[in-house]
Amino acid sequence: MPPSAVHVRVPATTANLGPGFDVLGLALDLWNDLWVQVLPQDHPADVVDIAGEGATQLPRDASHRSLQAAQAVFDAVGHLRPRLYLRAHNRIPLGSGLGSSAAAALAGALAANALLGRPLTRTALLALVTDLEGHPDNAAPALYGGLTACGPDARGRVWVRRLPVAEAWLDGGLVVWVALPQVELSTQAARAALPKRIPLHDAVHNLAHAVLVLEAFRLADPDLLAQGMHDRWHQPYRLPLIPGAAAALAAAREAGAWAVALSGAGPSVAAFAGPEAEGVGSAMQAAFRAAGVAARVWALRPARQGARVAPWEGAVA
Repeated sequence: MPPSAVHVRVPATTANLGPGFDVLGLALDLWNDLWVQVLPQDHPADVVDIAGEGATQLPRDASHRSLQAAQAVFDAVGHLRPRLYLRAHNRIPLGSGLGSSAAAALAGALAANALLGRPLTRTALLALVTDLEGHPDNAAPALYGGLTACGPDARGRVWVRRLPVAEAWLDGGLVVWVALPQVELSTQAARAALPKRIPLHDAVHNLAHAVLVLEAFRLADPDLLAQGMHDRWHQPYRLPLIPGAAAALAAAREAGAWAVALSGAGPSVAAFAGPEAEGVGSAMQAAFRAAGVAARVWALRPARQGARVAPWEGAVA
């Protein structure tokens, strides 16, 4: 019998990884928690409680991303959705380039699927969340964990592959420093900054460098990562929209980071380093400060596992 209350954990993600535009993504060990319980039939409305990131900004009605995704799952299965109680504890900052919207959608979809007895496969859930989000590069690593590649097949269906990451990097040998400047950059603005056409030599450049990034993760090779994580498709057009971002990336390299990139569309920037490079975060923070921008910093590790679903033992009556 399906549970009447579930607890879902979903990790943050950093997408693109330099040259892997809209394809590559890496799960990070910064987690959102969502608890969902079916309310009695006579309950007048859904109830949404939010703590942590976005607690004063996010909606508490049917427009909440997790409720939208839950509704989409019930619709896909052909069931009337009951009233739900949602309790969210968010650690992924909003609008950061760390996949907060995808995490919320995935959490709601996974919760609804569990409440229904898991009729939808992971592939179907990813497709559903992609329909909501418009792209799968954050939802894929959040769902599968680790490093993923994803995209549409010839029929427009979403495919995803989990890619190898060396045990050394999964076991503490890689730190992903993330600096989030206090700058508003909407996904729409970041998309609008992109060119409509990519020159052939730039396309070849990114394809070649994306291969090096994949090999770097497979082999735990810092030199390959440094060589590979160079992009000509999106970062040259987006970095100027973020005051201090280019300087922060340069400062991270100076402080010992192997490679640097925008996290997704930004405004976060990510620096990939060994655990001995302890000054990377403060160096990025100082570079943003010099540009007149405050920034928060996290030192994160790759998340070996993706989203997790379990019964909610402490559900309210």
